[in-house]
Amino acid sequence: MILRSTRVVLPDAVRPASIHIKDGVIARIGSFEESDDSPARPKLGERPASEGWVVSPGLVDTHVHVNEPGRTEWEGFDTATRAAAAGGVTTIVDMPLNSVPSTTTVEALEAKRTAARGRVHVDVGFWGGVVPGNAGELDALVDAGVRGFKCFLAPSGVDEFPTVDEDDLRAALPILARRNVPLLVHAEDPTHLTQPGDPTYPTYLSSRPASAEVAAIRLMIRLSREFVVHVHIVHVACAEGVAEIARAKADGVRITAETCPHYLTFAADDIRGGATEFKCAPPIRERRHRDALRAGLQSGALDLVATDHSPAPPGMKCPGDFMKAWGGIASLELSRSAVWTGIAPGDPRHALRTLARWMSEAPAALAGLGARKGRIASGCDADLVVWDPDVEWTVDPSRLQQRHKLTPYAGRALRGAVRVTYVRGERVWDDGELVRPASGRLL
Repeated sequence: MILRSTRVVLPDAVRPASIHIKDGVIARIGSFEESDDSPARPKLGERPASEGWVVSPGLVDTHVHVNEPGRTEWEGFDTATRAAAAGGVTTIVDMPLNSVPSTTTVEALEAKRTAARGRVHVDVGFWGGVVPGNAGELDALVDAGVRGFKCFLAPSGVDEFPTVDEDDLRAALPILARRNVPLLVHAEDPTHLTQPGDPTYPTYLSSRPASAEVAAIRLMIRLSREFVVHVHIVHVACAEGVAEIARAKADGVRITAETCPHYLTFAADDIRGGATEFKCAPPIRERRHRDALRAGLQSGALDLVATDHSPAPPGMKCPGDFMKAWGGIASLELSRSAVWTGIAPGDPRHALRTLARWMSEAPAALAGLGARKGRIASGCDADLVVWDPDVEWTVDPSRLQQRHKLTPYAGRALRGAVRVTYVRGERVWDDGELVRPASGRLL
């Protein structure tokens, strides 16, 4: 197949090009006019992109809670990967918790793979978990194919995935350094957290202060430096955290970090009354933090954007009570549009490359998939999304593919709409419909 557009987002440029695909892999990049009708090769199928539509690398979302098996009523591999395909996400990496069992042993990993097999519409990888007492399982989990590990310094919200302390980390980090895989860290110091006194958002926000993030990030910087291990801070939400990470990078510490679409889109002032659909941890903070996160991405202090897609049944969001509500925002399908809408005006070609770096190339590299995912380049999987960056649309929750439709984006105007999603050259989403079910693979 040949896919061509006047705007193809390549690693070094956005330009007219033709993408030549063979057996699910990008064989080469040619000029816009070039065809494959030479006598040396059989003529391949060809599908033009509409004039003005962009062809970008599919998104790689490295922070997705699928929750299956065990809590499939919260989400599940079928609905999560439908949402991914609809949003131009061609690879997800599933978090080890909120499923039962959590992915802290090889047996648990195989239970998750069994639940996923034959039911995924995009490619799926898996993180393992670091919890107290499972250091002896980590080598076997790497051998079994996990892309790295996740841990929580503050309570995770589920009993099956307990918090680790510095002693637990000291047992695990030498193993991760030797195997050269990252540790993804929910970085909030529990000694800085307080119990909310009333169910309002201002009280919830004050119960999880920025100081909790800063203290935890400082701990992980110290341990990363000591063990020479790749530490990745997930869902950075505060300006002070960005500054700590920037200083550590300047000092040569092996640390990377992400933020999420909701921290880049919303601010605490946007959260009215009992709108618990906005609850997450760390919380959405004041506007100065949002501005610092945007600047941190532009400067390189923050490396990527991932969703932290963390759904739950609507009843668990306990409308009106931020103290009792489940903390998690489901945005897998909306992530591209949410981030694209927030990118500052400027050279659109630069913005397209920036989006691809934050949401395709950098997360693929984090998960050890950079040789085959996240770029439009010869030898990479033909994971591609055709989208219209200029159209504006309003989020209608009833049309979302995720299992439960509650979203803080409801009624919000966003820019950029996915038209076609390809996974390894196969058209899986086209014009609002899943056209090739269960075509994803387990990585």
